[in-house]
Amino acid sequence: QVQPVESGGGLVQAGGSLRLSCAGLGRTFSSVAMGWFRQAPGKEREFVAAISWNGDSTYYADSVKGRFTISRDSAKSTVYLQVSSLNPDDTALYFCARYSAYVSGRSFSSSTAPLLSYYDYWGQGTQVTVSS
Repeated sequence: QVQPVESGGGLVQAGGSLRLSCAGLGRTFSSVAMGWFRQAPGKEREFVAAISWNGDSTYYADSVKGRFTISRDSAKSTVYLQVSSLNPDDTALYFCARYSAYVSGRSFSSSTAPLLSYYDYWGQGTQVTVSS
């Protein structure tokens, strides 16, 4: 059963770092692209970063470029999001999700990676809170 599970969130001071993890994809992990999204209170869920099935392609929202790094470890079936130089605007519930070419009908690319509706399995999220 595919059920992403995020971990690694917490309370951190501005300028600090965390490493978020997402596991639970099982045998599907090695063949799928993965994405990270976040949702702050009162705001819509937004794209943060995504990575292709083999790690060769990564995409980032402009707001996190240069501060966040997405990566994956096939041996552990885990995708990571290293979040650094955090500021209070990064406070949100962070979700990982599996990209589905079957649902979207489109291959993973820079134009499709940010689209929430193209992801089919979502985790429950891990909270990141940044204090000023």
